[in-house]
Amino acid sequence: MDCLKINSNINLYHIPMTKLKTTTIGVYMHRKLSEDEVSKNALLPYVMKRGCKLCPDSESVAQYLENLYGAHLVAYPLKMGDDNIIYFGGETISDKYSANGEKLVSSMTKLIMSVIFEPAVFKADILEQEKKNAKDRILAEMNDKALYAMQRCGEEMCKGDSFALSILGTAEGIDSIDDKSLEAHYENIITSSVIDIYVCGECDINGVADEIKRFTSSVSFKEASLPQSQMFVKQGDVKNVTDRMEVAQGKLSMGFKTGVKADDSDYPALMVMSSIYGGGAHSKLFNNVREKLSLCYYASSSLVKNKGIMFVNAGIEFDNFKKAHDEIIAQLENIKNGAVSELEFLSSIKSIENDLESYKDNQRMLQIFYLGQRVSGTDYNIDTLKEKISKITIDDVVRVAKKTELDTVYFLAGKEEA
Repeated sequence: MDCLKINSNINLYHIPMTKLKTTTIGVYMHRKLSEDEVSKNALLPYVMKRGCKLCPDSESVAQYLENLYGAHLVAYPLKMGDDNIIYFGGETISDKYSANGEKLVSSMTKLIMSVIFEPAVFKADILEQEKKNAKDRILAEMNDKALYAMQRCGEEMCKGDSFALSILGTAEGIDSIDDKSLEAHYENIITSSVIDIYVCGECDINGVADEIKRFTSSVSFKEASLPQSQMFVKQGDVKNVTDRMEVAQGKLSMGFKTGVKADDSDYPALMVMSSIYGGGAHSKLFNNVREKLSLCYYASSSLVKNKGIMFVNAGIEFDNFKKAHDEIIAQLENIKNGAVSELEFLSSIKSIENDLESYKDNQRMLQIFYLGQRVSGTDYNIDTLKEKISKITIDDVVRVAKKTELDTVYFLAGKEEA
């Protein structure tokens, strides 16, 4: 992967790929996750995508993309640890496959750069439409009860930490934004943020760099640094939280502190441990808690690598809360005690290696993989990470499992009967 430095704030990375006929461009604007900004950052990319100097409204944006053989443009917020990322992404056919020799990648770059550096739509009527859409997204998250339970678990676990904030912002925060305050926020962050641009696929990367410089050479950037995530290390008793809603199925979310962050040498071992624990149909949670004991409809584990957190999420009958909770803990204790079969271990290694290899067929996932390395301060490529995974032993897995401690238990239960 090549890196071209556009200026003090903007880095351009090229990830070559020849097996697909498309080229994707991803622009990632990094902001420190904070209560003051999160609602504005949740709204801003959707407003900006509505129009720019090159294409002043949604209709002209759509027509421009259609002229690029049905290219795509997306924009939304992301969260990686304490890094609140505003993302703009485009995908088009690579130039060599255009029917008449058009410079499609250059045209896609122009549109994205115009959207970012020449927005034209900080207007009250458009803002009100996007504020309604933003609140609808918050409501949609609440309606996805599994996602909502995990968000609430993280919120309770990390209370007082910026990671507790939802990337969607809050309804109250969205309501407080007007066109002038959003435009002022844009003008502040556009010059004071680290901006990473990833281009994946076949292209003239120097030509892309020249196009970006054309849009940014007259902008006065301020010194900026990449947000740093703080590992979750809260001490104290296990926190138990229960919410009640009109739900047909209980949602159990359990937050664990792992003591291992992405830039630790033990992180590959933690990946294997989490896979053995709840990483798929080969895992202990699936085969024991779900299949053998029928205590849940689903159960899985996932890592928040920049915070040193692991979540376990399960869908259960309300009456099975204690049994499911205790068995989930028991399966982790089994790993700590070295009760890991060769099949579980080898299946987990293979599962991770297959997932990593599959990124090579997905330009968006390749961008996210390398962005993750950048945010974490690590320098793995896919093959070096696969090699590290292949060298993990069961003893390594047991060692990191012993560092893992339950911190928070969140249960979304049904309404109590009168």
